[in-house]
Amino acid sequence: MSIHRPDSLGGRAAIAGIGATEFSKDSGRSELKLAVEAVRAALDDAGLTPADVDGMVTFTMDTNPEITVAQAAGIGELSFFSRVHYGGGAACATVQQAALAVATGLAEVVVCYRAFNERSGRRFGSGVQQREPSAEGAALGWNLPFGLLTPASWVAMAAQRYLHTYGLTPEAFGHVAVTDRRHAATNPAAYFHRQPITLADHAASRWIVEPLRLLDCCQETDGAQAIVVTSPERARTLPHPPALIAAAAQGAGRAQEQMTSFYRDALTGLPETRVVARQLWRTSGLAPADIDVAILYDHFTPFVLMQLEEFGFCAPGEAADFVAADALPLNTHGGQLGEAYLHGMNGIAEAVRQLRGTSVNQAGTPAHVLVTAGTGVPTSGLLLGADGA
Repeated sequence: MSIHRPDSLGGRAAIAGIGATEFSKDSGRSELKLAVEAVRAALDDAGLTPADVDGMVTFTMDTNPEITVAQAAGIGELSFFSRVHYGGGAACATVQQAALAVATGLAEVVVCYRAFNERSGRRFGSGVQQREPSAEGAALGWNLPFGLLTPASWVAMAAQRYLHTYGLTPEAFGHVAVTDRRHAATNPAAYFHRQPITLADHAASRWIVEPLRLLDCCQETDGAQAIVVTSPERARTLPHPPALIAAAAQGAGRAQEQMTSFYRDALTGLPETRVVARQLWRTSGLAPADIDVAILYDHFTPFVLMQLEEFGFCAPGEAADFVAADALPLNTHGGQLGEAYLHGMNGIAEAVRQLRGTSVNQAGTPAHVLVTAGTGVPTSGLLLGADGA
C-alpha cells in the first residue's frame, strides 16, 4: 500500500536550468555528444559552470554513464549519481531523485539528462527483437507469442476496452492528436512545426493496431534534454526565476507490469498514475482546479485521456470531451506527438518555460504546472510552481 501522508520534499528544490539539442530524425552524432551538448546548454541557461555540478541522474536505458558524461562535459567530482528504471516512466523521477539529493545535502547542483538516437539508432517502436532471460522477459512471454510484439499493440488492448466501456469511437483519441499538433505547429523547435492536423486527418491516417492509428502514436526522435536542479535559495541568485518543485512522486500499481498489465481488475484506467496523483495532491495541497497547464506524457493518445481522469480533471469516459473543449492548456510544446519523443524530458522543460513566461504557446501567467511521465509502466510526476505561488 502506498503512503497515506504528505511527504516533506515539496519546496526544497527547484529547477534552475534547461537545455536541449535540436530534435531530428538523424542527429549525425553519438548519443554521448548529444548528452554533453544538452548538459552544457542547461548549465549555460542556469548561469552555472561544469565545476558547479556535483550530482547527475539519468535513465537506466541511457547509454551514457554518469561518469562518462561528467568527464566529457568537464564536470569534476560527483557526490551523487543515480539512474531510474522503466523507460519513459523515469522522466519526472529523475528530477525527484535530484531534488532528494539537494534537499538532504547529498549534492548542491544536480543535472538530469536523457540522450538517444531513437530514430537513426535503436527504435523502440519496432518492438521486442531480443530479450535476455529475466523476470520482466518472462512477463512479456505471456503476450509475445500471440502477436503483441510492440508498444502500440500493448496499448491497443487497453484502448479498445476503454472505447467499449464508455461507448466511444476512435475519434475520442483524435482530440489529443489535434491539440498536440496545433501547439507543435507554432513551435519552431517541433518536428511538426507548421504542420497542424484536423480530426479528418486523424481519421484518415493508417491503422497501426486497431483502434490506434498512425496519428495516435508518438514520434521517434534523435536528441537530448537536460535539467539543472538546485536549492531554491541558490536558484534565486541565478538568471531565471526558479521553477519550484512543489511535489514529486513515483507510482506503481497492483499487478503492475511493463505495458502489459492485462490481468488487473480493469483495463480502462492507469493505477500507477493514480498512485502518483494521490501523492502529488497530498504533498502540494493542490487540487485539479489549481492547475494552470498540464504537460501529460503522450506516447499514445488513449493514455492521455486516462491520465486526465486519474488526476481528477474529469470523470471516467469524459476526457475526450474535456480535451475537445480546451478546458485546460495541454502539451503546449506539442508533446511527443508533435515536438519530439525524448522520453518525457522535453515536457519538463516546457513546464519550466511556462512558469518563466517564455513558452511559444504561453498560457497566461501560470502558477502551477503538472507534468507526468510514461504510463503503462511504473511512472512518476511533478507539480512545479512559480516562486511565491
